[in-house]
Amino acid sequence: MSELKWKTKDGLEMYARSCAPAEPPRAVVCLVHGLGEHVGRYDHVGEVLTKAGFAMLGFDLRGHGRSEGPRGHTPSYQAIMDDIRIFITQAKDRFDGKPIFLYGHSLGANLVINFTLREKPEIRGVIATGPWLELAFKPPSAQVLLAKVMAGIFPGLTQPNGLDTSALSRVPAVEEAYINDPLVHNKISAKLFLETYQAGLWALEHASEFPIPLLLMHGTADRICSVEASRKFAQSNPEKVEGSFFDGWFHEIHNEADADLVFSRMIEFLNKNI
Repeated sequence: MSELKWKTKDGLEMYARSCAPAEPPRAVVCLVHGLGEHVGRYDHVGEVLTKAGFAMLGFDLRGHGRSEGPRGHTPSYQAIMDDIRIFITQAKDRFDGKPIFLYGHSLGANLVINFTLREKPEIRGVIATGPWLELAFKPPSAQVLLAKVMAGIFPGLTQPNGLDTSALSRVPAVEEAYINDPLVHNKISAKLFLETYQAGLWALEHASEFPIPLLLMHGTADRICSVEASRKFAQSNPEKVEGSFFDGWFHEIHNEADADLVFSRMIEFLNKNI
């Protein structure tokens, strides 16, 4: 495992870490994590990918983990799109132009799906797990209206994100580790909530335009992000999107007891599209 740092367009210092096999990797998987967490929670995923001959490089989103920025806030959704673009450039430079895949979970899946739809990057494919396209519950209209108002008046106002930690995984130790992780936070700003919420709906409307192979995986008992929205996305573009749904699994399918099934699907997808 190695660490690196880089700067965003607006001067924030970002923290990243990578793992790679001893031999030159066959491709690089670029990880974008979920809300409130950090790349360190995916070290076990990196180990699996490394054994299969792939490198994994992930960074802490602005306002998360060891990266700079107000906790749970972004000045705009586009700022994160810009961060991901720089991140991919870092991966290409670090790994001598090896093929690139994007991998995002939850908020991160929202980001990599939108980035691919909007930016049309030169990458081989995308893996999205438990994407925040819609939430598993409908936010009260008053809450959405308030977010719109506050995003215009006080965009950096943060509130607890209301995450039900018991909905992360059916493995109790996962929730316990999450609660006790000093790099995890429960903040989300009005700006980040509103623009992510709107971006998820936009991505659903444009699902048929997704340009490259996408492996979309979701647990059917996810109480955080909507599995039905993922089904709708996959059904809208069967030529490019491979939907894979795990019956009774919770939100973090990579942290369930049978996560090897998820990793096998990932590696199969990578091998097929390299």
